Amino acid sequence: MSQTALTAKRRSQALALPNLLTYGRMAAVPVVAGLLLGFTEHWARWGALGIFIAAGVTDFLDGYFARIWQQQSPLGRMLDPIADKLLVATTLMALVADRTVAGWTIWAAIIILCREILVSGLREHLAELKVRLPVSAIAKWKTAAQLVALGFLIAGPAGEVVLPGTVKIGAALLWAAAILTLYTGFDYLQSAWNHFGEDEAA
Repeated sequence: MSQTALTAKRRSQALALPNLLTYGRMAAVPVVAGLLLGFTEHWARWGALGIFIAAGVTDFLDGYFARIWQQQSPLGRMLDPIADKLLVATTLMALVADRTVAGWTIWAAIIILCREILVSGLREHLAELKVRLPVSAIAKWKTAAQLVALGFLIAGPAGEVVLPGTVKIGAALLWAAAILTLYTGFDYLQSAWNHFGEDEAA
């Protein structure tokens, strides 16, 4: 394949719908954080929740369209988990900053953030060894639990008007997500353990 054709193919992949949805999810990150940190009115909470839900839906749609349209690409595989981690991590930090997440529940946020950093490091190390670390079924449940928990917590005070106990529900779900996070983090570490030191052995 010529250099021109290769460049055109890469440009086409970069602008494919699944990747555009991923870009949209990344663009939603500062908007959600800005609404949570810049305003105290209830409309801002509902606006942040709406954008967060839309971003979460794109997480399903980008993978779905990539599979059915055969548009999976290295760029998409790289950006998809990055977009997820940016959305979760930034939202958690914003919720801690505005004290929606407070007290002992902050430890659930710390557990989730530390696990994400650990798994990212494992994936980077294993990628150098040409070893893939596939996403487990429980990890998908973990992600779902995180997104639902964050949805309740983003609604926060505004949600309390509609459903009393919204913040407590979100905190309980965040702890459930943190427990799943610990389990999946240990599972990934165990899967990667046998590959540690392979670069030195080689």
